[in-house]
Amino acid sequence: MLAELFAVDRSTVSEAVRQVRPLLAARGFAVPDRAGLRLKTLAEVFACAEAGGVELRMDGAETQVRRPQAGRPGRRALVSAKRRQNTIRTTTFSDGQGRTLLSGAVRPGRMHDQTALRTAGIAEQFRTRPTVKAKVDSGYQGLAKQFPGQVSAPPKKPADEACDGDKYAWQEARRRQSSARICVEHTHAELRQWAPLRRFTGRRDTYAETHPAIAGLVSDRSTQRAT
Repeated sequence: MLAELFAVDRSTVSEAVRQVRPLLAARGFAVPDRAGLRLKTLAEVFACAEAGGVELRMDGAETQVRRPQAGRPGRRALVSAKRRQNTIRTTTFSDGQGRTLLSGAVRPGRMHDQTALRTAGIAEQFRTRPTVKAKVDSGYQGLAKQFPGQVSAPPKKPADEACDGDKYAWQEARRRQSSARICVEHTHAELRQWAPLRRFTGRRDTYAETHPAIAGLVSDRSTQRAT
C-alpha cells in the first residue's frame, strides 16, 4: 500500500523498513516523568525502579507466528502448550499505571516463563536489587517462592476440605492481588493494537527487532499519561 501511495516499487519500501526497524528497536523505552531518559536493558529497568521506588508489574505474552516448514530443525520449539499454536513469547514490565517500561526477552513459545527467568536474568536482578518489588501472575509462582519479600503472586488455592472462611480469605486475597496486577494486562492490550503483535506474518527472525521497535513507540505514548 505504501509503495502504491508513493509511486515506488515494493522492494523500495521493504528496504526502508529493514533500515528503520533496527533504529527504532535500539531507541529503548521512555520513562514516565523523566524526559530524555530511555531504558534499553533489564538492568536499567531494575535500577530505575530501585531509584524511583516503583513497584514493577511483570507478565508474559504470546504472539502467533507462521508455522515453520516440515523437517526444519527446532520446529517444535515454537509450539505453545497453552495456545496450541506456533508462537513467540515476550516478557513485559510496566509500572503501577500500566505504562510500558520494557518489553522483550523474545523466546520460543514452548519455553515456560520459569525457564525464561533463568535465561533472561530476571531472577538475578531481583537477587542483586533486594529493594525492588513486583507483582506477577500465577505463572511466576516459583519466582514468588524464591523471593517472598519482593515478588507477589496470587495465593495458592486451599484444599477442598478447607473451611469456608479459608476459601473466602483466599478469594479476597486473589481479588486484591489481581486488581493491583491487572494494569500490565492493559499494557499488553496497548501493544496488541498493532497488528504485527497480534499475529506476525513476517520472517520470524525479524520479530526480535519488530517487537521492541513497536513497544518503544507505545512507551512514548504511555508516558504522556500523567502520574
